[in-house]
Amino acid sequence: MSKEKIPLLADDLSAFTRALSHQLGDSEGTPSHLSLMNMLARSGGFRNFQHLRAAHAAEKRLARPEQPVVADFRLVERALQQFDHRGKLKQWPSRRTVQSLSLWAFWALMPASADLSEPSVNALLNAYHLFGDAAQLRRSMVEHGLVTRKRDCSSYRRVEQRLTAEAAILIARLKARRTAA
Repeated sequence: MSKEKIPLLADDLSAFTRALSHQLGDSEGTPSHLSLMNMLARSGGFRNFQHLRAAHAAEKRLARPEQPVVADFRLVERALQQFDHRGKLKQWPSRRTVQSLSLWAFWALMPASADLSEPSVNALLNAYHLFGDAAQLRRSMVEHGLVTRKRDCSSYRRVEQRLTAEAAILIARLKARRTAA
């Protein structure tokens, strides 16, 4: 005959432990309040009470809804207008904010943690723009801190960083265009 599992829920482990301690009495071998809390936490599968408390705090934080991502969708729309149906940049945007956002699309194409030669970077950039000025794109990416290069321009490396909300949306939309084309 199998045993029936009966859950035990306590709103406050400290109060539960204190009540248990009073039930056990004040004899010489009775564990302290903290020792009892650690024992109960270990019986629940945690290393100690601190581990249980940290896990509970993390659960509460994760249960809260995330802050909504605020993005300038008009800026994303303006940047998307600069790209054709295959996800290639048609022309160098005249507005600085659109230029900055458009550069993220090229940043996403570069391999992470890899050094690329100037001809390799040019080949990558030329494959995804139509106005024939890879040097402009390379210089702008360096100026915006998206790419670093050696002093002699022999090697380029993508700078790993967190995407802006607009950049994440733009990259996802361009990826969808490239996949569909």
